[in-house]
Parts: sequence; structure tokens; C-alpha cells
Amino acid sequence: MVAASSPERVAVIGAGMAGLATAWFLQERGVSVTVLDRDGVAAGSSWGNAGWLTPGLATPLPEPAVLRYGARALLSPSSPVYVPPSADPRLARFLAGFVRHSTAARWRTAMSALVPINERALAAFDALADGGMAGRTVEAKSFLAAYRTERERTVLLDEIRHIDAAGHHIEFDTLTGAEAREVEPSLSDAVGSAIRLHGQRFIDPGTYVHQLADSVRGRGGEIRDDVAVAEVRDRAGAVEIVSGDGAVERFDTVVLATGARLGGLARQFGVRTLVQAGRGYSFSVPIDHVPAGPVYFPSQRVACTPIGDRLRIAGMMEFRAPDAPLDPRRIRAIAEAARPLLRDADLDARADEWVGSRPCTPDGLPLIGATRSPRVFVAGGHGMWGITLGPVTGELLAETITTGRRPAELAPFDPLR
Repeated sequence: MVAASSPERVAVIGAGMAGLATAWFLQERGVSVTVLDRDGVAAGSSWGNAGWLTPGLATPLPEPAVLRYGARALLSPSSPVYVPPSADPRLARFLAGFVRHSTAARWRTAMSALVPINERALAAFDALADGGMAGRTVEAKSFLAAYRTERERTVLLDEIRHIDAAGHHIEFDTLTGAEAREVEPSLSDAVGSAIRLHGQRFIDPGTYVHQLADSVRGRGGEIRDDVAVAEVRDRAGAVEIVSGDGAVERFDTVVLATGARLGGLARQFGVRTLVQAGRGYSFSVPIDHVPAGPVYFPSQRVACTPIGDRLRIAGMMEFRAPDAPLDPRRIRAIAEAARPLLRDADLDARADEWVGSRPCTPDGLPLIGATRSPRVFVAGGHGMWGITLGPVTGELLAETITTGRRPAELAPFDPLR
């Protein structure tokens, strides 16, 4: 039953995980939805990322370790966090805010804000499955964070303790290198210690998001590709969407889920938080033994996920314009970082080389909820965790839109903060 104040027709701008999940959960509440995207389904950061569903590790991106890199490391093309030299004042403002939030105290505050939504993340995927969506998550038979030494491992162990202190408990074991290779033979002899995480899942994100789009269509929703939205106008009792060719269409409500481009449409509605593209790279390679689950090399910031009969290898945080071309130096840097740690992976037989723009905020928290207009809402700014938190974002935002009540989990993510 749709509440009396609930909108009947909603447009969602953005066909990534967060936008499509919002559309799906709005349909659950009886709302007619139209999804618009400048390119197409999963064309942004939803396609080539690692596909991990690890809410226990969904932590704020600004962290004290960022301060330890130093300026020289951040300017190196081989650094896992890379800032190309730029005179862009907007990027400078973002980086200043990012550094300001990279303290232990602010990390703990942001982590406490994320815990309530993290704890609902996997249940939202289950709700999609229970509602008839064809995509399924995969239980990780193993999920290993691998290191060269025990000393390197202490960083993640400390982080797990801080996550636990914030209220989210993670089950894990510590392993020697030999024990890790027994679990996962694809690890090389260079791995000297590991942490095995329990209760984790993963997906092939591109396939899953397309299946979610199919479900939205199958329930009567419309998805339009190649629609460049030039303007969103708040009018009495309605919202007008103006496309690049000048066509105007009216809806009761609009959800802005445009990823790294969120600020372009949201700013006029009071959203002042900068959303910066944090570009990630990935590629796939053949490997003799495809891992049974994700493998993470935290010291190198390289994530590996089995996708079919190949291994997807992802990494890098490159603060750059979202439309900048793929830089092959980043791909090579990721491959060389992973090479000593993987056994029998042909890192020179790369395919599916990809770059996508994660929408990052200076404080590491997403933007979810109402704007200054009661008819315009925002869903974005999830940083590295848009896949993990996309469905629960859609579920909670659909509740907000149709009832007028904001769930407590969304309070820290106010787009007007």
C-alpha cells in the first residue's frame, strides 16, 4: 500500500547499483519508476570493481594511513593512492577536506556512523533475492587478506579491533603463510602470514547490476540509456527533467544517483559536499588455480576476485577527472604489485582493462536522503562501497521517499550536512 503522501511517479537518474536498487525498492512500495542514464546500465563504477560484499570492512576512506604516505608518494604513478599534479582548485579543496578527516578520531566517528547501515547491507541483498530478482550473491568459501610478514598484518588486525569497538563484530582467524596456501594454493611462497575472514560474500558486479536492471524492467519500470540530463528544475508540485536535446518531462520526485558526477545536479538543491572521482582500475587474468573466494593484499591495496574462470585484479585510488582516459601505468603498477604474491597467474595476459570512478566524499560518508527540495533526493558518495551498500541505500531511501520519515540509519548521511 502506498502512503497518501507517497509520490506516484519517480525518476532515478543513474543506472548503477545505488540507483537501480532505489528504483527496485520503490517498486516494492507501489511506485512507478523511470531510470535515466547518460550511458547505460552499470556503465560507471558498478561494472569493473572487485564485487566484494564485505560490510564489516566498509570503512571510511579517509584514514590515518593516508597521512603516512606523504606528498611524494601521492604524486608517484605507482602509488596505490595517486594524485596527479593539477591546478584544479576544486580538487585542492577536496584533498584539503580529505586530509582533515584522515585522523584517528574522525575515522572512529565516521566508522560509528557506518556500522548501523553496514549491519543491514547483506539483508538488503537477500530482500532482492526474496523479491524475485535473479541475481544471487556468492558465499566466499575463503576470504584471505595476505601479507609478506606478520608485522604487516598488524595494521588490519588493529583496524578490525577498531571496527569491533565501533560495534561491528568480524569473525576471523590468523594464519601462517603455509596455512594460507593450504586454504588458497594460488598464493605464492612470498606470503608469510594471512587473516581469514568469515561470513563474507562476493558477486560479479557487472552481471549482477544488469540482472537488477532486468528485474526493474520486469516489474514494469522503464530504463532509458543515452539520456544526458542537462537540468533538474523544482516546480510547484513536480520536478522537471530537461534532457540535452531540450525535452522536458515531469515527475513527482527525482532521485540523483549519478556517482562521481553527483555534484553537478545536486548543488542547486543545497548539496555542498564535494564529490570527487576516486578512480579504480581493474583487469582479468588466467590463473592455474582460480581462488575459491576473494584474496586481498592490503599492503599493496590490491583486490582479487574470481569471476568465472579468470581472476579479476583491482586496485588504485586515483583522484582525477572521471572522463580522463585509462592510464596504462596504473594497470602495470597493479600487476607488478600482485606479481610476487600470486602463483601461476599470467599477469601479462591481461583482458578487460578498465577504469571507473568511485564517488568519494571528504569525510568518507555517503550522501543519502532529502535535499533542500522535498521532491529531490540523493543517493551517492559511497566511495569504495557502492556495491556493498547500494541495496541497503535503496531500501532505506525508498522508505524515506514514500513515508516522509527518515530511518535512523540515514541520519549521519544527510546530503545537506
